[in-house]
Amino acid sequence: MTTSTQAPAPRYWLMKSEPEECSIDDALAAPGATVPWTGVRNYQARNFMRDGMQVGDGVLFYHSSCPEPGIAGLARVASGTRADPTQFDPTSPYFDPKSPADAPRWLLLDVQALRKTRLVSLAELRSTPALASMRVLQKGSRLSITPVEPGEWEAVAQLLAR
Repeated sequence: MTTSTQAPAPRYWLMKSEPEECSIDDALAAPGATVPWTGVRNYQARNFMRDGMQVGDGVLFYHSSCPEPGIAGLARVASGTRADPTQFDPTSPYFDPKSPADAPRWLLLDVQALRKTRLVSLAELRSTPALASMRVLQKGSRLSITPVEPGEWEAVAQLLAR
């Protein structure tokens, strides 16, 4: 009997960051172009990190809460999850006094910026038929981390190649 040791196929994700907090430029300037993705305080987004994301997965680095939101760069998941220390820091805006130190509620992982791209605006994403089902474009979608289907990843790659 033959057993496969082949790694699972990479997945793709869109991860939102406010550029004032961590822009694609900030990530590229970090040591090893790697930044800890702190501050995730939504259970569904946390579960995507914990249960779905793997080292090597592709990331669309998305600038949010800014004058022109959109995809600003490409990155990859660079580590597995670990406790987010900001949940224990009373001076942090991400402090969670209900998160026990022995069973942390909130996680982070490292993201490595690969390259800055031209900004693919929210309007451009919305006007691309192949992206009509993309989670970030769905009404009421506010999650900071969402899965991206392989066809959506390819459609964004085609937009970036223009």
